[in-house]
Amino acid sequence: MTGSHALPLLLGVRHHGPGSARAVRAALDAVRPRAVLIEGPPEADALVPLVGDEEMRPPVALLAHAVDEPGRSAFWPLAEFSPEWVALRWAVENGVPARFVDLPATHVLALRGEDGPEKGEAPAPVLAKDAEEDAAEGAAPARGAVAPDGSAVAPDGTPAAGGEAAPPGDGPGPAGDEGDTGARNADPRVDPLAVLAEAAGYDDPERWWEDVVEHRGAGEDPLAPFAAVEEAMGALREAYGTGGHDHDPVREAYMRLQVRAARKEFGDEIAVVCGAWHVPALRRRSTVAADRALLKGLPRIRTEMTWVPWTHRRLSRFSGYGAGIDSPGWYGHLFSAPDRPVERWMTKIAGLLRDEDLGVSSAHVIEAVRLAETLAVMRGRPLPGLGETVDAVRAVMCEGSDVPLELVRDRLIVGDVLGEVPSTAPAVPLRRDLERQQRALRLKPEALERERELDLRKENDAARSRLLHRLRLLSVGWGEPVTSRGGTGTFRETWRLRWEPELAVRVAEAGVWGTTVLSAATAKAESDACDATALAEVTALAERCLLADLPDALPTVMRALADRAALDTDVAHLAAALPALVRTLRYGDVRGTDTGALAEVAAGLAERIFVGLPPACSALDTEAATEMRRHVDAVHAAVGLLGGVPAVDPEGLRSRWHDVLGRLAARDTAPGVLRGRSVRLLLDDGALDTEEAARRMGLVLSPGTEPADAASWIEGFVGGGSGGLLLVHDERLLGLVDAWLTGVPAESFTDVLPLLRRTFSAYEPGVRRSLGELVRRGPAAGGGAAAAPAPGFAEDLDAARADAVLPVVRLLLGLDTGPGPDPDHRSDATVEAAA
Repeated sequence: MTGSHALPLLLGVRHHGPGSARAVRAALDAVRPRAVLIEGPPEADALVPLVGDEEMRPPVALLAHAVDEPGRSAFWPLAEFSPEWVALRWAVENGVPARFVDLPATHVLALRGEDGPEKGEAPAPVLAKDAEEDAAEGAAPARGAVAPDGSAVAPDGTPAAGGEAAPPGDGPGPAGDEGDTGARNADPRVDPLAVLAEAAGYDDPERWWEDVVEHRGAGEDPLAPFAAVEEAMGALREAYGTGGHDHDPVREAYMRLQVRAARKEFGDEIAVVCGAWHVPALRRRSTVAADRALLKGLPRIRTEMTWVPWTHRRLSRFSGYGAGIDSPGWYGHLFSAPDRPVERWMTKIAGLLRDEDLGVSSAHVIEAVRLAETLAVMRGRPLPGLGETVDAVRAVMCEGSDVPLELVRDRLIVGDVLGEVPSTAPAVPLRRDLERQQRALRLKPEALERERELDLRKENDAARSRLLHRLRLLSVGWGEPVTSRGGTGTFRETWRLRWEPELAVRVAEAGVWGTTVLSAATAKAESDACDATALAEVTALAERCLLADLPDALPTVMRALADRAALDTDVAHLAAALPALVRTLRYGDVRGTDTGALAEVAAGLAERIFVGLPPACSALDTEAATEMRRHVDAVHAAVGLLGGVPAVDPEGLRSRWHDVLGRLAARDTAPGVLRGRSVRLLLDDGALDTEEAARRMGLVLSPGTEPADAASWIEGFVGGGSGGLLLVHDERLLGLVDAWLTGVPAESFTDVLPLLRRTFSAYEPGVRRSLGELVRRGPAAGGGAAAAPAPGFAEDLDAARADAVLPVVRLLLGLDTGPGPDPDHRSDATVEAAA
């Protein structure tokens, strides 16, 4: 190393800044240091050689977690355009030692345990670059859990601050009063970029940074930018001190100690890559004793560290990452484009829009580039930035619409790039087993959200389903089941898959349950069964065990289910538990699982519901009656499904259920909505004929019944999506409702109107229109045909017009085979049979 620059060489950077990354690479090529020191946890020194592995592809992150509490964790994300990553790559490629010199993760995670969530709450992972970057970029701290530096973590569990910190209370505060924590917390954090941008006459710090750093060409002196940044940050530190980050002195004290140790080993020919905010503190002279005093008494915890994949989306500010940037995809493009970045960017956007079937030609690309360059000139910028390219794309390629522009922002400006780490990286045994199954099942983790249809009749798809269900049991939410668009059969499943970096922490947490996905899911299910307090929880768990194919866990779950079912006397609880149990039986049949024990429990549960339901439906208020109606519907559907289970007596079970509904329909103390619903269910099952249903409706709608009770009965009888069709096809029932409604006294009409509106608003628009047309036509004459036909409709079918369609229908069905005897009579009969 030669030159007039101060030693050691301190390269102050902006995290995830492509301009800083290019400058670091140029500086290291110029000075050729003997060692490179990088801001980061020293425990990661052993992982540095993996940076040169062919399988390592950024974005990636260093993950540290407590050995005894894997949920206590922290991330240090690195992208291809991160200066720290560039420094690591340079060191590995040139055979130069690279070491991390920030506060060790053993202290970071221990401090988070002291200041983190309350006991019993799940700790959220921490992003460890946030605190310093908040200071360097002015990102406001988010609310939520407390990160190691005392700053906040985003409420969704994605950290907004962390890792780069000292323990609360260590080191002097800005006012010099160590006990005045309230005054320290009240100090606003300084945004150095905003201060510098304002001094330069800019109102946007990001725009200023692009103009002076990202768009700056290579100069003659590769170290000149770092000298300028150091001078500017020195002035800001003199004016603002720690800038509201009162725990930075502890981290900086540790860094100084590590720099001293490296100088003893390698001399002054070392380079330190760290956040620009820290450079003045590292340059400042301080005694070893003073630095060690700041570090005295820091708590420790046993930790492990590894590399994990990361995504561009998680580098974005929008994810809650305080050190994030607005446009990781754009910054990655600026760093990787060898030349003409704007032209190449516009070409990428055109390709994306073409893939979405939007008409974008080469002429659009040319005009968008010209417009972006023109806007840059008009705005006094050296080169078009992201703002100019976005405006140009909106005007030229998106025709002024923000809808396709949102696609560009999501896919390119932010991006869904998912990094990869080599298989030789340290990992818990559970993660190894998961990766093995992912490869075997060809189920690759992707950052882009995708839907995948699974046919459980195929062995590979069934194995995929089992894996996803087991991971859900372990709280590893890689996949979320959604409603299938292709059908409702139990052999079909649809999953929405998306791999998030935080799932690596969930896998590490789940490692306490076992070394394989199967053993861990089994142990977790058994533990959940023992801890469950409600019957519905255990039945839902039994369903999940069958979906995940955990036969070893089922005995424990079944014992817990039998115990809870025997002790629970609440009919509502029993009714809520039965549907999940019946679904479990159905899935067991599809997956070839032995469900004999479940069938016995389900039948016993149904019998207890039959006995207790009528008394439980007495003297209920409106809200409780509505809830009980949902339970009655669910039990009715479950009884229908139980009929297909060999271990259950289908006819006897259904007959007993019909008896329960009959008693409930005749029970005067039951709410009208339950009585009406019972009659409707009996009618749908054929246990009650239409004549009897009409008689009961006529009794309820007689003048002696209170209008509110009658309206409640109607809501139960014809409520729901299919109730309107019943009225459309049975004009006698519609006539009863119409006659009752027109006879409701004026003083009672306003009371029943909300119930009726709620009932009829659930119908499809076409059903409501048909009902309105039937009512407009008036009552049927002679009990059948309408007195006046609707416009465009005759009283009977026009046979001649219907016969004219038959030749076309025969042709469509392939029934006309060529010349021969007149096949009309045979064909017509065949057509009618086909219809």
